[in-house]
Amino acid sequence: MNSLAPGGSDRFGASCCVSAAAGELSALAGDGGRGGAVADGLADFVTIDDGGVCRLDLYVDGAHCAACISTIEGGLRGRPGLIESRLNLTSRRLRLVWKGGVEQAADLAATVAGLGYDVMPVDNRDADEEGRREERRLLGGMAVAGFAAANVMLLSVSVWSGHFSDMGEATRTLFHWISALIALPAIAWSGRPFFESAWRALRVRRLNMDVPIALAVVLASAMSLAQTALGGEHAYFDAAITLLFFLLVGRFLDFRMRARARSSAARLAGLAPRRATRLDENGKAVETRVEDLAPGMRVLVHPGDRFAVDGVIEEGASAIDMSLLTGESAPLAATPGTAVHAGTINLDGVLTVRVGAVGEATILSDIARMTEAAETRKSSYVRLADRLAGWYAPVVHVVSALAFVGWLVLGADWVWSLTVAITVLIITCPCALALAVPATQTVAVGRLLANGVVVKAADGLERLAEIDEIVFDKTGTLTEGALRLIPDPAISSEDLAIAAMLGSQSRHPCSRALAATGAESGIRITDIREVPGAGLEAKADGQSVRLGSAAWCGIDADTADDDFTIVWLAREGHTPVAFRFEDTIRADAAEIVAKLAATGYGIHLLSGDREGPVRRTAETLGIADARSGLGPAEKQAIVEELAAAGRKVLMVGDGLNDAPALAAGHASVSPSAAADISRTAADAVLQGNRLAGLVELLAVAKASRRIALQNFALALAYNLVAVPVALMGLATPLVAAIAMSSSSLLVTLNALRLRLVARGA
Repeated sequence: MNSLAPGGSDRFGASCCVSAAAGELSALAGDGGRGGAVADGLADFVTIDDGGVCRLDLYVDGAHCAACISTIEGGLRGRPGLIESRLNLTSRRLRLVWKGGVEQAADLAATVAGLGYDVMPVDNRDADEEGRREERRLLGGMAVAGFAAANVMLLSVSVWSGHFSDMGEATRTLFHWISALIALPAIAWSGRPFFESAWRALRVRRLNMDVPIALAVVLASAMSLAQTALGGEHAYFDAAITLLFFLLVGRFLDFRMRARARSSAARLAGLAPRRATRLDENGKAVETRVEDLAPGMRVLVHPGDRFAVDGVIEEGASAIDMSLLTGESAPLAATPGTAVHAGTINLDGVLTVRVGAVGEATILSDIARMTEAAETRKSSYVRLADRLAGWYAPVVHVVSALAFVGWLVLGADWVWSLTVAITVLIITCPCALALAVPATQTVAVGRLLANGVVVKAADGLERLAEIDEIVFDKTGTLTEGALRLIPDPAISSEDLAIAAMLGSQSRHPCSRALAATGAESGIRITDIREVPGAGLEAKADGQSVRLGSAAWCGIDADTADDDFTIVWLAREGHTPVAFRFEDTIRADAAEIVAKLAATGYGIHLLSGDREGPVRRTAETLGIADARSGLGPAEKQAIVEELAAAGRKVLMVGDGLNDAPALAAGHASVSPSAAADISRTAADAVLQGNRLAGLVELLAVAKASRRIALQNFALALAYNLVAVPVALMGLATPLVAAIAMSSSSLLVTLNALRLRLVARGA
């Protein structure tokens, strides 16, 4: 590659691609020439946070296997100031995080280039273009290889069947030459991805998985050409071109699988419009770029349009399609005060939205980052596959060389010995092993995201599959975290109106619930004052009035053991009135808890709330073990106590006080409305207002572990059978090509079975 990601060349007027050529590397290392231009270009793609930590995403051309991850991340390890380097094979993005100046970007890019890869900065706005280009390249190579393989195979079948044996050696040789004329140009064209990758590795004196593939194809072609020129009986042009065809089919299917699995995340940022209709100070609609918007501005959103920003509706009413973020198909009724998010769709009303967050600060971008991070992080299975694949290249070359020498020692001629060596090179390709876990992981993360569950840690799926106990927080997890006023016919409309007007001046949950009733009266409220921890006081038509706790309102009542939260209204000359509130249980909480208990999970409820509300919630949901009045340390201690007893605990919580327990659990999950620190500590985040995603998450986690282990077994079984067969000379290069490619396809198709796992299975 020799160009920027789309938009890059226009931006800098020069290529930002970093090549591994020695001259370019020295230029990068120095201060002049091209190196300075590259450094300047990369600097524009570096983001720096308030702590001085730099981040840069690079597109890595030629990275396509587990060995590439080990090579690149290992090559960067120990670089001064480097905090993190993670390569995501799904998007071929290398995330670099370091402490230092932006000038270090060129040095890090040069390090990767020195390992034999071409790199370029990623323009997140057009990142999909690289994927489309790669897809066209694979599809074109596959078409050429398939066409050539079909024609060469027809000629080979005629030779194998002896149909032309009566015409003698001349006819056979003619057919070999025709096969060569068809196969060799197709091999040169279709084999470019493998040849280029192998050459990049060899020129920096290292091996990768494409080196033995390229070597096998070149040796098979060269030997066949020599045999044809000498009038030999056997030629393997069919094996060489068929190998490339099946390899390209496998790579294309893997590419498409990854692209579909990541589409819900990798394309999220692209789903937010790039332009919006801003309302200026005079209310005039002005078309503008989204990046020119800022919090506090107002935008107009028409029916059918996607929201370009996160914000709050100021005017209008509509229904909003939130399925992109929540996985729920039912539209959300939206009125003034409803929060909206970038990427979701306004269905049927004109809305005026006050901008809250733009671009990378939106929930849409946050979800995309979390999902990509989950794909990038490695589970223990992936780390095992990485180590095995890292041994592959040197081991397979040694085994192939030993096979060649061994057969010569046993008295075979050089043609037979070389044929066996080529067969070993082909049949031992560990593509199936390299795909075993990443393919499963990518499909799992993609499926969950499409159903409103954001997986933040790939190893979290592994741990979630081992869970046997689930600990729930109450407020904001099993309940919605928003208090609801319980209707009471004994409360007069006048008392309710006064309480609502007072409540509108406070952000206390009970006050907001009162204000939400919208009750009004002709009573004039003045001199409102709020006393934190106590309540509000004011004048109602000149008379003193207080709203708040029993003590604040001068009432001798003990409500500590009451099942409800109580707020009192005390008016001068009137009997005090009690307003009772309850936290609304999530709509599907009872169903989900029952389903999890029926599946065999132990269910616990830990809450910092009072005993009454906790007991009522537990009784409603059928949870036997419910504990109230717990602080953060006490919740953490209970989770650790369960773990010490050998239990694998899943902590589900949303508040600041849940963060220690979330961290202490074997795995953890938070609702999307959770505090930032809780979402940071959690392995997965449930979008929307329902808990159904938790059942889906646990089902997919178990299924992904099962399928990953199956893939390992398939890959290892293939090698245990195929390698001895190849070493004994019982397989031809063509059979080896078909067998190796079939194992990779089998592993990929097995991973795709995750799409068929029933919810809650």
